[in-house]
Amino acid sequence: MKNTVIIGLFAFGALLTACKPSAEEVNVYSARHYRADEQLFEKFTEATGIRVNVVKANADQLINRLEMEGDMSPADLLMAADAGRLVLAREKGLLQALQSPIIKERVPEHLRDRQGYWTGFTRRARVIAYHKERVNPSELSTYEALAEPVWKGRVLVRSSQAHYNQTLMASIVAALGKEEASAWAGQLVKNMARKPGGNDRDQVKAIVAGEGDVAIINTYYMGLLLNSANEEERAVAREVALFFPNQEERGTHVNVSAIGLTAHAPNAENAQKLVEFLLSEEAQKTIAEVNHEYPVNPTVEWPPLLQSWGRFEMDLLPLDELGKHLETAQMVFHEAGWE
Repeated sequence: MKNTVIIGLFAFGALLTACKPSAEEVNVYSARHYRADEQLFEKFTEATGIRVNVVKANADQLINRLEMEGDMSPADLLMAADAGRLVLAREKGLLQALQSPIIKERVPEHLRDRQGYWTGFTRRARVIAYHKERVNPSELSTYEALAEPVWKGRVLVRSSQAHYNQTLMASIVAALGKEEASAWAGQLVKNMARKPGGNDRDQVKAIVAGEGDVAIINTYYMGLLLNSANEEERAVAREVALFFPNQEERGTHVNVSAIGLTAHAPNAENAQKLVEFLLSEEAQKTIAEVNHEYPVNPTVEWPPLLQSWGRFEMDLLPLDELGKHLETAQMVFHEAGWE
């Protein structure tokens, strides 16, 4: 990378030295690890002259770090692959509002914090992947239907510790209430083909290996498999198709990768410029083409692969409301025995 400096989580002293307030830099704490992001940071630097310094770790580590650093934190932006982590960061007082009309113009209200504390900049739908030969898509309908007896021993899903599943469960709690969500989760656990584990790509591989027939995954993982440098992964992906659940009801659950301005950002002006750049047509196209995520900007055309999966109705529950359901979601997982 020519213009992006990536710093390890524990290189704290060096980071403080490198990240003194400057008109020519912006410091990002990022839980994302994608080539598309590196390309975008380089493009931003080329366009503005502002260098992007990146510290990478998982979202909870970064949130803990912001808490420990307090007003001495060098971080300007917190970036995570799940809206729930930004909701948590706001609740902890780690963010300040972005005052940007561009965000309101380019991001639908339900995909951002409505008071401006964070915004989504990519969308990923959480869908049902199924084996093309062993499952007829007419058998599929909703997330809730996966708890029916016909799916016993056939469902694959990752751990309840995965943020994607926590946010999905929070959306189900919001839609159905805790009692129904708990009943669904308990039955789904009984239908699981194996102990939850691995990432979403591992669920797709397990389908093709015959361990199960359906899996709950994020759409962009299928894109990564179909475009993998590994022919075996591409072959695996070709045996599996995607189904968008709950189309006759509330719509498919959509999460976002989100970004927020930290409470003590030393380079707040540069940080806002980077956020606005990530919402530009150029950046949104790069995210969609390279990382196979949906743009949040509704005016940006989808690339052919995303179009091939079809248009779908998405759950319009505002993602900034999910925070009040995340604790209940954890209780549901625990009571259901969803490890």
